[in-house]
Amino acid sequence: MTAPQTHAPTLTPELRAALIQKLTALADDEIVLAHRDSEWTGHAPILEEDIALANIAQDELGHATLFLELRRELDGSDADRLAFFRDAPDYRCARLVELPRGDWALTMLRQFLFDAYEALWLDAAQASTYAPLAQVAAKAVREEKFHLQHSALWVERLALGTEESRRRIQNALVTLWPHVAQLFVPLPEEAALVSAGLVPDLGAVRARWDGVVLRHLTDKCGLTLPEMPGEGDTTAGREVHTAHLPALLAEMQAVARAHPTAEVW
Repeated sequence: MTAPQTHAPTLTPELRAALIQKLTALADDEIVLAHRDSEWTGHAPILEEDIALANIAQDELGHATLFLELRRELDGSDADRLAFFRDAPDYRCARLVELPRGDWALTMLRQFLFDAYEALWLDAAQASTYAPLAQVAAKAVREEKFHLQHSALWVERLALGTEESRRRIQNALVTLWPHVAQLFVPLPEEAALVSAGLVPDLGAVRARWDGVVLRHLTDKCGLTLPEMPGEGDTTAGREVHTAHLPALLAEMQAVARAHPTAEVW
């Protein structure tokens, strides 16, 4: 898919500010989810999955770096400062990715729900009228489709496995479902970005997501969707977080904050 060639100087100040906020939210989702995935390093059920999930976490960090590099081109910000020296109120990640890692079923189901959202968003973003974003989307979507395939297989394996594995994946769905819809809630100024063709319409992404995710969960895996239709916990914006985010950031940022002037040689 070839995107029209539009560059940063053509952005109005309002669009530039809105795009900076969107890129930050995209990156924050990746950073926080990567940290949750990294908590399985050395603890995954089998060695192959220990390595696989560590690689996925590294990919998510790579995607965050791509988004923050786009932000740097717009406002000169430093990716490391943004990742390691902002407090929880300044993060703009979705609450879904903040929740504790839980058991393997919760981790794999969360990864599947988020992977489907990210893969479909990136696929649509390849048509962005902002060429740098279109190029980043084209690069990242290939990895994200692999992530989605991996997590979808795990959800199926757990749902159709033993009675215990099915119980756990069903419980994970009940825990995670109220947080899903927030992924599709636009940022305050996002409508202008959509109108300008800079980012995909989240409503259209949600429609595709429903087709992929609901069919997999119910038809293929035989899971029961919770009574709550996935619209809960969306009234508050991305500046409102769970109680879990501050502790996560304290752990993630500890070394950087203890040695703020350290350099990598």
